[in-house]
Amino acid sequence: METQTTLEESTRVLRSARKERTFVTTNFESPRKVRRNVRVKLTYDNNEKKSSALSCTQESRCLTMDRDESEKDNAGKCDTSLVIPTRWREVLAAIQEMRALGNAPVDSMGCEKAGSFLPPTERRFAILVSALLSSQTKDEVTHGAIQRLQNHGILSIEGMAKATEASISQLIYPVGFYTRKASYLKKVVSVCQEKYDGDIPNTLPGLLALPGIGPKMAHLIMNVAWGNVQGICVDTHVHRISNRLGWVGQMKPSGEIQKTKTPEETRISLEAWLPPEEWVAINPLLVGFGQTICTPVRPRCGDCLLNTRCPSAFKITENPAKIS
Repeated sequence: METQTTLEESTRVLRSARKERTFVTTNFESPRKVRRNVRVKLTYDNNEKKSSALSCTQESRCLTMDRDESEKDNAGKCDTSLVIPTRWREVLAAIQEMRALGNAPVDSMGCEKAGSFLPPTERRFAILVSALLSSQTKDEVTHGAIQRLQNHGILSIEGMAKATEASISQLIYPVGFYTRKASYLKKVVSVCQEKYDGDIPNTLPGLLALPGIGPKMAHLIMNVAWGNVQGICVDTHVHRISNRLGWVGQMKPSGEIQKTKTPEETRISLEAWLPPEEWVAINPLLVGFGQTICTPVRPRCGDCLLNTRCPSAFKITENPAKIS
């Protein structure tokens, strides 16, 4: 029965057009136990979906993907294999329980809180500014910079257009790379005035064309400012925790499992199996979890409800990751 449920769930969430892939899904249980996997072959032709399953028991935690040449051209660096956990809902529920207090910095000072009392157009710009400033910067510092910009009447396209780059730089200090970001903001304002009638772009390509805006920020802005979910926002916390949980990764020809190296690889891997209805919530959930329990160094594995399931529990020794 569990195998049938796993197959049905995998068939439902793996949405891709005109692709044929072979997956090995893994039950996320104690790392000390032998894992029971289900090999699922999914054939996609537009909306047609056919599946067949063959039960197998093995130690692999990876899913093997056979991609056609055109897919390889578009897949970037993450084009060999992806992890698909089969009991991820249980893991997610445990993280939600640990995050129930809502006491992480992201809960009160995240991008979603920027300009919450402003008119819609100004709020969208405030969200964009907050996202741009958040790179390599803690939420507390970004929140302080947003407050100073708002107090000086600069947290709007019109207000920032009148401000000098030097004054913006002083107000956003000490965010990471504050001088460069002040320059980006002035350029963003010019583009918004010239091309978007004093508003921000409402498409992913439009946002990505703005100075200083990368994929993580663009997806976050689309989600929060426009309510348009185009993908998962993967920052350093989502990237780190997804790898620690074994939710993402690649299998080398040698059989060794290799973690995703960049947030963009992690995004591609997560979107291959995580249902779209979870794409927005997964960011603040894992960000807060990473700020309070699953920290970059010295994570609080002893306090984590997943310490008997997580393959990385009590094993973390890496140096602090950069904040992004």
